[in-house]
Amino acid sequence: MRRIDVLAIGLGVFLFGGGVYMALRVVGVEALNAGLWSQVVLVLGLLGWLVTYLTRVATHKMTYFQQLEDYETAVLQKRLDEMTPEELATLQDELADEPAAATEPMPSEGAPTED
Repeated sequence: MRRIDVLAIGLGVFLFGGGVYMALRVVGVEALNAGLWSQVVLVLGLLGWLVTYLTRVATHKMTYFQQLEDYETAVLQKRLDEMTPEELATLQDELADEPAAATEPMPSEGAPTED
């Protein structure tokens, strides 16, 4: 986000708060109560935004995570595109053998292995 965007959002929130205050004054609410209720509206809006932000952080739905995932996908796709048919066949064979290797027990450390 650019600085001008932050300034525009800040100005928008400021004007929204003033608009809520003026609307309450036009309806007939006293100045002190209108000020308090306009602050309540702004604080509730801030808390609502905070909840949505924390939800996006917890579920990794933020722009950074999406960009990182797109980048990793693009890098892997580029590597696949650059592989020769022989390399692709070798990779496919390794992936086909992987589930069988995952079910075999791993030798414990220090135990002799067959060579």
